[in-house]
Amino acid sequence: MKITRVEAIPLRIPFTHGGPPPSFAGKPRTTMDTLLVRVETDAGLVGWGDAFGASIFPATQRVLDEFVAPLAVGRTLGHPSELTEDLQVKLHNLGRGGPPVFALSGLDIALWDLAGKAAGKPLRALLGGGSGGGRDSLRAYASLLRYGEPRLVAANVERALRDGYGLIKLHEITAEAAEAARRAAGPAVPIMVDTNCPWRGDDAVAHARRLAAMDPLWIEEPVWPPEDHETLARVRREAGVAVAAGENATTAPALAQIVAAGAVDYAQPSVSRIGGVTEFLKAADAARRHGVRLAPHSPYFGPGFVATLHLLAVHEDDIAVERFFVDLEATPFAGQVDVVGGRVAVPSGPGLGVEPEPELIARYRVA
Repeated sequence: MKITRVEAIPLRIPFTHGGPPPSFAGKPRTTMDTLLVRVETDAGLVGWGDAFGASIFPATQRVLDEFVAPLAVGRTLGHPSELTEDLQVKLHNLGRGGPPVFALSGLDIALWDLAGKAAGKPLRALLGGGSGGGRDSLRAYASLLRYGEPRLVAANVERALRDGYGLIKLHEITAEAAEAARRAAGPAVPIMVDTNCPWRGDDAVAHARRLAAMDPLWIEEPVWPPEDHETLARVRREAGVAVAAGENATTAPALAQIVAAGAVDYAQPSVSRIGGVTEFLKAADAARRHGVRLAPHSPYFGPGFVATLHLLAVHEDDIAVERFFVDLEATPFAGQVDVVGGRVAVPSGPGLGVEPEPELIARYRVA
């Protein structure tokens, strides 16, 4: 089976989230952007992936169109990892992070989708789920965007609980917002706080101590820059709270450095930005070898989210999957991987087990 075409398909879908638009890269964020990667073969099979990009997907798309696709078309498919590992070597001078790795992530997910379709098995079965393919559903946690205002934080925590979620993640940086969430949820609901790398040195420790008062399951990315593993480890030691990080690691070796440094309790590889399923598996293995728990970054709605479901379905621990708590104008894979009662089904069809709706692509594709 040979690759005959690699196509990048950018989608931009409006959303609301129960508050004013959050800021992303200095601009109001009103859409969820996805760069689908479609891979055709001469056997008539089509594989789907997606590459991390958000508002920067034009750069990722250009790398995919000008560098990745020409090297992939015409190649015979063996094991999914063979091609992407080869392209990592060939393209490493473009950079070991950012758009080159994001583009390869989308390709790799699509290749694993193709491998499952060729074998007539769901991805989770290829990943070691046995004849049953591992778990058929997972817990999901509501990942709230940043509101900044305690009143809105509390209201949306209550809304997520009414929707059936049993775990909540905030994207807040103030103790007041975190305390409002805890009051709204009560003492028994696990709450995580993703701060998105705001603090340096002593400030990171001090702020983490304040947030620790609301008893979070973990504090995520409390340190700038995210590569400062020494300060992350210090927060973990001195603030009396579990630390999570890893979404900014764009290679498995980079994630391995974080866990080897004793910097985290939870490792957070992101399948659409670390190099796809192939590199995610290596990152998860590094976490396992260092006794660090896995909590993937997966705020996606396309194939990256579905690939994460399969990866967690075969993990030895019962890990909850991240789901952005937003209302999309239209949802990719609607009705197939929805969160119902705080759980999401893992598709059982070949490969990823889901296909994007052509009508949705036509409506929300960016020219």
